[in-house]
Amino acid sequence: MATNAADLPVAILAGGLATRLRPLTERIPKLLVEVAGEPFLSHQLRLLKKNGLTRIVLCVGHLGELIAEQYGDGAKWGVQIDYSFDGPKLLGTGGALIRALPKLGDAFYVLYGDSYLPVDYQAVGRAFLAHRQPALMTVFANREAFDASNVWFEEGRIQLYSKTEKPPQMHHIDYGLSVFQAAAFAGCPRDAVIDLSTLQTELSQRGELAGYEVHDRFYEIGSPGGLAELDALLRRPT
Repeated sequence: MATNAADLPVAILAGGLATRLRPLTERIPKLLVEVAGEPFLSHQLRLLKKNGLTRIVLCVGHLGELIAEQYGDGAKWGVQIDYSFDGPKLLGTGGALIRALPKLGDAFYVLYGDSYLPVDYQAVGRAFLAHRQPALMTVFANREAFDASNVWFEEGRIQLYSKTEKPPQMHHIDYGLSVFQAAAFAGCPRDAVIDLSTLQTELSQRGELAGYEVHDRFYEIGSPGGLAELDALLRRPT
């Protein structure tokens, strides 16, 4: 396994139908939705490159060929892009990752295709390597501000991650950036529909999901409101 956080590739999960953004996403995938004058993927790639991460695997499904046509191998953006296509059926976030494992190696970051996360990615990677757990999840003290809290994070550890259980100690939320060992998916069937959150819940229940607390809020384009908010942020003078 890699010993340097900068050597870890980044899997971007972008195979969904993006129904909440219709009609914008009826003819283009979510990664190509325009934000502040550019396709969203351009902003994501710029942020990753700024953080020293240049090996990208795009896990794509619905209209994914349009992304490949526009971004190719990523050379124009100073990164190296590879593609993993779901195939004839959408595999869900976990199934898409399992399909992409041959391109990802022993360990890798995972980022959602609608998330813009202003965080120190390599610090997250170093924490993952130091913890030596099968997976690490970044968490944010949400306290119901942006969405329903789904993480019980206490004493520097994730006690439970769940989208169904709601103990009173849950004040954090999955920030949207994780790091995995490929071994975390051992025993999972290939080409099956699997939700990544199910695997993360099981890891947390076994005490095998490390946590890294982030203190700057996340942004997303999964909804019209989130899209407008990020557009305004990225248009601000720097």
